[in-house]
Amino acid sequence: MGLLQLNLNFTSSSCSLFPDNYQTFPRNGYKNQIFDFKRKARIAKTKISCSAKIDNSSVVVKEKSVSVILLAGGKGKRMGASMPKQYLPLLGQPIALYSFYTFSRMTEVKEIVVVCDPSYQDIFEDTQENIDADLKFSLPGKERQDSVYNGFQAIDSNSELVCIHDSARPLVSTEDIEKVLKDGWQIGAAVLGVPAKATIKEANSESFVVKTLDRKTLWEMQTPQVIKPELLKKGFELVNREGLEVTDDVSIVEHLKHPVFITEGSYTNIKVTTPDDLLLAERILGEEESSY
Repeated sequence: MGLLQLNLNFTSSSCSLFPDNYQTFPRNGYKNQIFDFKRKARIAKTKISCSAKIDNSSVVVKEKSVSVILLAGGKGKRMGASMPKQYLPLLGQPIALYSFYTFSRMTEVKEIVVVCDPSYQDIFEDTQENIDADLKFSLPGKERQDSVYNGFQAIDSNSELVCIHDSARPLVSTEDIEKVLKDGWQIGAAVLGVPAKATIKEANSESFVVKTLDRKTLWEMQTPQVIKPELLKKGFELVNREGLEVTDDVSIVEHLKHPVFITEGSYTNIKVTTPDDLLLAERILGEEESSY
Protein backbone atom coordinates (compact mmCIF):
# COMPACT_ATOMS: atom_id res chain seq x y z
CA MET A 1 0.00 0.00 0.00
CA GLY A 2 1.15 3.53 -0.56
CA LEU A 3 0.80 6.87 1.13
CA LEU A 4 -2.41 8.83 1.05
CA GLN A 5 -2.47 12.58 1.42
CA LEU A 6 -5.53 14.07 3.02
CA ASN A 7 -6.92 17.54 2.58
CA LEU A 8 -8.34 17.30 6.08
CA ASN A 9 -5.99 18.02 8.97
CA PHE A 10 -6.30 15.04 11.27
CA THR A 11 -4.26 15.07 14.47
CA SER A 12 -3.25 12.51 16.12
CA SER A 13 10.85 -0.51 4.51
CA SER A 14 17.01 -2.47 -1.85
CA CYS A 15 16.46 -5.99 -0.56
CA SER A 16 19.07 -7.68 1.64
CA LEU A 17 20.06 -11.33 1.34
CA PHE A 18 18.68 -14.04 3.58
CA PRO A 19 20.87 -14.88 6.58
CA ASP A 20 23.11 -17.87 5.93
CA ASN A 21 21.13 -19.98 8.36
CA TYR A 22 17.72 -19.14 6.86
CA GLN A 23 16.30 -22.07 4.90
CA THR A 24 13.84 -22.08 2.04
CA PHE A 25 12.59 -25.14 0.22
CA PRO A 26 11.20 -26.05 -3.18
CA ARG A 27 7.45 -26.36 -3.58
CA ASN A 28 7.39 -30.15 -3.97
CA GLY A 29 7.43 -31.90 -0.65
CA TYR A 30 8.10 -28.74 1.34
CA LYS A 31 5.25 -29.28 3.73
CA ASN A 32 6.80 -32.25 5.49
CA GLN A 33 10.09 -30.39 5.75
CA ILE A 34 9.12 -27.12 7.35
CA PHE A 35 5.44 -26.97 8.25
CA ASP A 36 3.67 -28.95 10.93
CA PHE A 37 -0.02 -28.51 10.23
CA LYS A 38 -1.10 -30.56 13.24
CA ARG A 39 0.27 -27.99 15.65
CA LYS A 40 -1.96 -25.36 17.18
CA ALA A 41 -2.53 -22.55 14.71
CA ARG A 42 -0.50 -19.43 15.34
CA ILE A 43 -2.28 -16.09 15.38
CA ALA A 44 -0.58 -12.73 15.73
CA LYS A 45 -1.74 -10.84 18.82
CA THR A 46 -0.46 -7.36 18.14
CA LYS A 47 -0.99 -5.15 21.17
CA ILE A 48 -0.30 -1.70 19.74
CA SER A 49 -3.57 -0.06 18.76
CA CYS A 50 -5.01 3.37 18.10
CA SER A 51 -8.45 4.89 18.41
CA ALA A 52 -10.69 5.60 15.45
CA LYS A 53 -11.84 9.18 14.87
CA ILE A 54 -15.55 8.46 14.59
CA ASP A 55 -17.88 7.02 17.17
CA ASN A 56 -18.62 3.45 16.11
CA SER A 57 -19.34 2.18 19.62
CA SER A 58 -22.97 1.53 18.76
CA VAL A 59 -22.22 -0.15 15.42
CA VAL A 60 -22.81 -3.89 15.32
CA VAL A 61 -21.48 -5.96 12.45
CA LYS A 62 -23.70 -9.03 12.20
CA GLU A 63 -22.41 -12.53 12.67
CA LYS A 64 -21.58 -14.33 9.42
CA SER A 65 -22.11 -11.17 7.37
CA VAL A 66 -18.54 -10.58 6.12
CA SER A 67 -16.80 -12.09 3.10
CA VAL A 68 -13.01 -11.95 3.30
CA ILE A 69 -10.98 -11.85 0.09
CA LEU A 70 -7.49 -13.02 1.03
CA LEU A 71 -5.00 -12.08 -1.68
CA ALA A 72 -2.36 -14.83 -1.82
CA GLY A 73 -1.40 -14.93 -5.48
CA GLY A 74 1.59 -12.58 -5.55
CA LYS A 75 4.98 -13.72 -6.83
CA GLY A 76 7.07 -11.91 -4.21
CA LYS A 77 10.09 -11.37 -6.46
CA ARG A 78 11.73 -8.91 -4.06
CA MET A 79 12.02 -11.63 -1.45
CA GLY A 80 14.39 -13.62 -3.67
CA ALA A 81 13.07 -16.94 -2.36
CA SER A 82 12.17 -20.19 -4.09
CA MET A 83 8.46 -19.74 -3.39
CA PRO A 84 6.11 -16.76 -3.09
CA LYS A 85 6.73 -14.76 0.07
CA GLN A 86 3.29 -15.43 1.55
CA TYR A 87 4.09 -19.15 1.81
CA LEU A 88 7.47 -18.81 3.47
CA PRO A 89 7.60 -20.10 7.05
CA LEU A 90 7.26 -17.57 9.83
CA LEU A 91 8.16 -19.32 13.06
CA GLY A 92 7.10 -22.62 11.50
CA GLN A 93 3.83 -21.56 9.89
CA PRO A 94 3.27 -20.15 6.39
CA ILE A 95 2.92 -16.39 6.49
CA ALA A 96 -0.46 -16.50 4.75
CA LEU A 97 -2.00 -18.68 7.46
CA TYR A 98 -1.57 -16.10 10.21
CA SER A 99 -4.21 -13.68 8.97
CA PHE A 100 -6.21 -16.59 7.53
CA TYR A 101 -6.62 -18.07 11.00
CA THR A 102 -7.31 -14.65 12.51
CA PHE A 103 -10.20 -14.02 10.13
CA SER A 104 -11.53 -17.57 10.34
CA ARG A 105 -12.14 -17.29 14.07
CA MET A 106 -14.05 -14.04 13.98
CA THR A 107 -17.80 -14.44 14.41
CA GLU A 108 -18.48 -11.75 11.81
CA VAL A 109 -16.75 -13.71 9.05
CA LYS A 110 -18.94 -16.02 6.98
CA GLU A 111 -16.38 -17.07 4.36
CA ILE A 112 -12.84 -16.60 3.18
CA VAL A 113 -12.17 -16.48 -0.55
CA VAL A 114 -8.49 -17.23 -1.06
CA VAL A 115 -7.12 -15.84 -4.30
CA CYS A 116 -4.14 -18.05 -5.09
CA ASP A 117 -2.45 -20.31 -7.60
CA PRO A 118 -4.16 -23.75 -7.49
CA SER A 119 -0.83 -25.40 -6.59
CA TYR A 120 -1.00 -23.72 -3.17
CA GLN A 121 -4.65 -24.42 -2.34
CA ASP A 122 -3.76 -27.44 -0.21
CA ILE A 123 -2.11 -25.17 2.35
CA PHE A 124 -5.53 -23.73 3.11
CA GLU A 125 -7.56 -26.89 2.50
CA ASP A 126 -5.56 -28.71 5.18
CA THR A 127 -6.92 -26.25 7.77
CA GLN A 128 -10.62 -26.86 7.23
CA GLU A 129 -11.06 -28.92 10.39
CA ASN A 130 -9.69 -26.00 12.41
CA ILE A 131 -11.68 -23.08 11.03
CA ASP A 132 -15.22 -21.83 11.49
CA ALA A 133 -15.61 -20.04 8.14
CA ASP A 134 -16.48 -21.37 4.70
CA LEU A 135 -13.50 -21.73 2.37
CA LYS A 136 -13.53 -20.80 -1.31
CA PHE A 137 -10.88 -20.23 -3.96
CA SER A 138 -10.42 -17.92 -6.88
CA LEU A 139 -7.67 -17.49 -9.44
CA PRO A 140 -5.30 -14.51 -9.31
CA GLY A 141 -5.40 -11.97 -12.11
CA LYS A 142 -2.72 -10.06 -13.96
CA GLU A 143 -2.94 -7.04 -11.65
CA ARG A 144 -4.09 -6.62 -8.06
CA GLN A 145 -7.45 -5.17 -9.09
CA ASP A 146 -8.02 -8.21 -11.33
CA SER A 147 -7.36 -10.55 -8.41
CA VAL A 148 -9.77 -8.61 -6.21
CA TYR A 149 -12.37 -8.69 -8.97
CA ASN A 150 -12.02 -12.47 -9.35
CA GLY A 151 -12.39 -12.92 -5.60
CA PHE A 152 -15.38 -10.60 -5.55
CA GLN A 153 -17.19 -12.77 -8.11
CA ALA A 154 -16.97 -15.72 -5.70
CA ILE A 155 -18.47 -14.12 -2.58
CA ASP A 156 -21.85 -14.96 -1.13
CA SER A 157 -24.57 -12.75 -2.60
CA ASN A 158 -25.95 -12.10 0.89
CA SER A 159 -22.72 -10.73 2.32
CA GLU A 160 -23.00 -7.25 3.76
CA LEU A 161 -19.30 -6.36 3.81
CA VAL A 162 -16.28 -7.29 1.70
CA CYS A 163 -13.00 -7.34 3.62
CA ILE A 164 -9.90 -7.41 1.39
CA HIS A 165 -6.55 -8.34 2.92
CA ASP A 166 -2.98 -8.96 1.77
CA SER A 167 -1.87 -12.37 3.01
CA ALA A 168 1.65 -10.92 3.30
CA ARG A 169 0.42 -8.93 6.32
CA PRO A 170 0.44 -11.68 8.96
CA LEU A 171 0.37 -9.49 12.07
CA VAL A 172 -2.97 -7.77 11.71
CA SER A 173 -4.87 -7.92 14.98
CA THR A 174 -8.45 -8.93 15.62
CA GLU A 175 -9.01 -5.61 17.37
CA ASP A 176 -7.96 -3.58 14.33
CA ILE A 177 -10.06 -5.75 12.02
CA GLU A 178 -13.09 -5.21 14.21
CA LYS A 179 -12.57 -1.46 14.13
CA VAL A 180 -12.27 -1.22 10.37
CA LEU A 181 -15.27 -3.52 9.89
CA LYS A 182 -17.39 -1.18 12.01
CA ASP A 183 -16.14 1.89 10.16
CA GLY A 184 -16.74 0.20 6.82
CA TRP A 185 -20.28 -0.65 7.84
CA GLN A 186 -20.95 2.88 9.02
CA ILE A 187 -19.31 4.80 6.15
CA GLY A 188 -19.47 2.29 3.31
CA ALA A 189 -15.72 2.09 2.78
CA ALA A 190 -12.85 2.07 5.29
CA VAL A 191 -9.18 1.16 5.31
CA LEU A 192 -6.61 0.57 8.01
CA GLY A 193 -3.81 3.12 7.98
CA VAL A 194 -1.17 4.73 10.13
CA PRO A 195 0.12 8.31 10.12
CA ALA A 196 3.33 8.72 8.12
CA LYS A 197 6.43 8.89 10.32
CA ALA A 198 9.02 9.92 7.76
CA THR A 199 9.37 13.25 5.97
CA ILE A 200 8.01 12.78 2.44
CA LYS A 201 9.27 14.91 -0.44
CA GLU A 202 7.83 15.20 -3.92
CA ALA A 203 10.47 15.00 -6.67
CA ASN A 204 10.51 15.63 -10.39
CA SER A 205 11.57 13.18 -13.11
CA GLU A 206 15.22 14.19 -12.59
CA SER A 207 15.11 13.45 -8.85
CA PHE A 208 15.17 17.07 -7.75
CA VAL A 209 12.93 18.03 -4.83
CA VAL A 210 9.78 19.87 -5.86
CA LYS A 211 8.32 20.33 -2.42
CA THR A 212 8.05 18.83 1.05
CA LEU A 213 4.62 17.42 1.81
CA ASP A 214 2.84 18.13 5.06
CA ARG A 215 3.37 14.99 7.11
CA LYS A 216 0.28 15.68 9.22
CA THR A 217 -1.89 14.98 6.17
CA LEU A 218 -0.09 11.81 5.05
CA TRP A 219 -1.18 8.30 5.94
CA GLU A 220 0.36 4.93 5.03
CA MET A 221 -2.32 2.58 3.77
CA GLN A 222 -2.58 -0.99 5.03
CA THR A 223 -5.11 -3.78 4.81
CA PRO A 224 -7.79 -4.90 5.51
CA GLN A 225 -9.77 -2.57 3.28
CA VAL A 226 -13.50 -2.90 3.86
CA ILE A 227 -16.17 -2.00 1.32
CA LYS A 228 -19.89 -2.63 1.04
CA PRO A 229 -20.56 -5.02 -1.88
CA GLU A 230 -22.87 -2.67 -3.75
CA LEU A 231 -20.23 0.08 -3.70
CA LEU A 232 -17.49 -2.26 -4.83
CA LYS A 233 -19.71 -3.51 -7.67
CA LYS A 234 -20.38 0.02 -8.88
CA GLY A 235 -16.71 0.88 -8.52
CA PHE A 236 -15.60 -2.08 -10.61
CA GLU A 237 -18.17 -1.22 -13.27
CA LEU A 238 -16.70 2.29 -13.53
CA VAL A 239 -13.07 1.14 -13.42
CA ASN A 240 -13.63 -1.53 -16.07
CA ARG A 241 -15.69 0.76 -18.29
CA GLU A 242 -13.10 3.52 -18.28
CA GLY A 243 -10.02 1.29 -18.22
CA LEU A 244 -8.69 2.75 -14.98
CA GLU A 245 -5.80 1.30 -13.00
CA VAL A 246 -5.87 1.40 -9.21
CA THR A 247 -3.17 0.54 -6.70
CA ASP A 248 -5.37 -0.33 -3.76
CA ASP A 249 -8.93 -1.43 -3.22
CA VAL A 250 -10.58 1.65 -1.78
CA SER A 251 -9.28 3.62 -4.78
CA ILE A 252 -11.99 1.82 -6.73
CA VAL A 253 -14.55 3.49 -4.48
CA GLU A 254 -12.73 6.84 -4.58
CA HIS A 255 -13.49 7.01 -8.31
CA LEU A 256 -17.18 7.03 -7.35
CA LYS A 257 -16.55 10.14 -5.22
CA HIS A 258 -17.76 8.16 -2.20
CA PRO A 259 -16.06 8.96 1.12
CA VAL A 260 -13.44 6.51 2.38
CA PHE A 261 -12.61 6.52 6.07
CA ILE A 262 -9.14 5.79 7.44
CA THR A 263 -9.28 3.65 10.56
CA GLU A 264 -6.12 4.26 12.53
CA GLY A 265 -4.35 0.95 12.94
CA SER A 266 -1.02 -0.40 14.19
CA TYR A 267 2.53 0.08 12.96
CA THR A 268 3.16 -3.60 13.62
CA ASN A 269 0.77 -4.54 10.80
CA ILE A 270 3.73 -4.76 8.43
CA LYS A 271 3.79 -6.20 4.93
CA VAL A 272 6.44 -8.90 4.60
CA THR A 273 8.13 -8.03 1.32
CA THR A 274 11.87 -8.46 1.94
CA PRO A 275 14.02 -10.76 4.10
CA ASP A 276 14.44 -7.86 6.53
CA ASP A 277 10.66 -7.67 6.94
CA LEU A 278 10.56 -11.38 7.68
CA LEU A 279 13.14 -10.99 10.43
CA LEU A 280 11.19 -8.08 11.88
CA ALA A 281 7.96 -10.10 11.89
CA GLU A 282 9.76 -12.94 13.70
CA ARG A 283 10.99 -10.50 16.30
CA ILE A 284 7.56 -8.97 16.85
CA LEU A 285 5.96 -12.39 17.26
CA GLY A 286 8.73 -13.51 19.59
CA GLU A 287 8.24 -10.45 21.79
CA GLU A 288 4.50 -11.03 21.90
CA GLU A 289 4.90 -14.66 22.96
CA SER A 290 7.39 -13.74 25.68
CA SER A 291 4.91 -11.23 27.11
CA TYR A 292 2.24 -13.86 27.76
